[in-house]
Amino acid sequence: MLNYKNTLEWAKATDAYDPLRKYREQFYIPRDASGQEMIYLCGNSLGLQPKSTRAAIDQELRDWKDYGVEGHFHAKNPWMPYHEFLTEAMAEVVGGKKHEVVVMNTLSVNLHLMMVSFYRPTKERFKILIESDAFPSDKYAVESQAKFHGYDPKEAIIELAPREGEVCLRMEDIQATIEKHGSELSLVMIGNTNYYTGQFFDMKSITEWGHAQGAKVGFDCAHGAGNVVLDLHDTGCDFAVWCSYKYLNSGPGSLGGVFVNERHAEDEDLPKLTGWWGHKKETRFKMRDGFEPIRGVESWQLSNPPILSMAAIWASLKIFKEAGISNLRDKSEKLTSYLEFLVNELGDEVIRVITPTDVKQRGSQLSIQVVNADKRIYDKIVSRGVVADWREPDVIRIAPTALYNSYEDVYNFVNILEEEI
Repeated sequence: MLNYKNTLEWAKATDAYDPLRKYREQFYIPRDASGQEMIYLCGNSLGLQPKSTRAAIDQELRDWKDYGVEGHFHAKNPWMPYHEFLTEAMAEVVGGKKHEVVVMNTLSVNLHLMMVSFYRPTKERFKILIESDAFPSDKYAVESQAKFHGYDPKEAIIELAPREGEVCLRMEDIQATIEKHGSELSLVMIGNTNYYTGQFFDMKSITEWGHAQGAKVGFDCAHGAGNVVLDLHDTGCDFAVWCSYKYLNSGPGSLGGVFVNERHAEDEDLPKLTGWWGHKKETRFKMRDGFEPIRGVESWQLSNPPILSMAAIWASLKIFKEAGISNLRDKSEKLTSYLEFLVNELGDEVIRVITPTDVKQRGSQLSIQVVNADKRIYDKIVSRGVVADWREPDVIRIAPTALYNSYEDVYNFVNILEEEI
């Protein structure tokens, strides 16, 4: 790692030698009323807009104008196979094979579709394991799935909670819980990078523990896709879902993605909700009875894709493909380490980082707890040009994103934090 120094000069000099520095220029950085660039550290909520996005969407608008319905076949990027243009780059980002990855729907919809297939409760094995502080939408999804199958969520859902006085989960406690409830577990469904603490879990180990007990294993990678190296295929998990509007910079409410392990590709006994876009492409328009699924994850598709949203995702994925997810991960580790170094340099007992100190156990985020504070401290930081995220009762989430954040951003943020504290 770098030999960090608590000076603006060091931050600027390090930025000058950053091999990824050019990518910042490919994004729009929000500005304040005076025209000054803001310190945007909120890519874990909504990524910034690539400057190439407008041209990508405009291309599809022109083709719609010029071709009408014939754009499905004659557009510059024909709409019929459009989702396939995104597959290779997205598969590289999440570490899946091309026939294991598809861009479709939104995250919660995809999570429900996956649970239709992989949460198959029985009288003896009906429980779902999830984190106690999982993102609310994940909790709502698993609760409603339990109810749909006739189970009381209070009995069907097992929540992983940290030990008393701790914030993050211990891997040995996850293993012990899986083994304790093994004969009752139907599904292990964990957010691979926790939205609140930023903790990044060892998915391969969790998958092995779940499978050893006969449970299916899936992950919500909303805070992992485009942030950490996921290697979904190598983890062995059954499925994963993610959104694309955070670290993947696809725009508010844009489409999500799905991974289904190739071992399920031709399992005709696996139940699923189906739609015509999951039907074999060769016979899709014959309009005959009988669903013939595409091999692999594409068979979970329901409807023809929204091209304008996909155009925005494709624009961002082209940047990821050029930059390389491993290179981005390397920089994000250095950025969060520099942020941690500067916060520790404050030497203020009021502040503590609750995210794991091991860079391998966290994403591009540090959650900074300001003890006995209220939202006024966050409001003061915002008034100084920082875009971050506040979580009750006393946590500021800071996400230095490798594609467009700099060491100078990190330095300036901590300088503002110190002054306001």
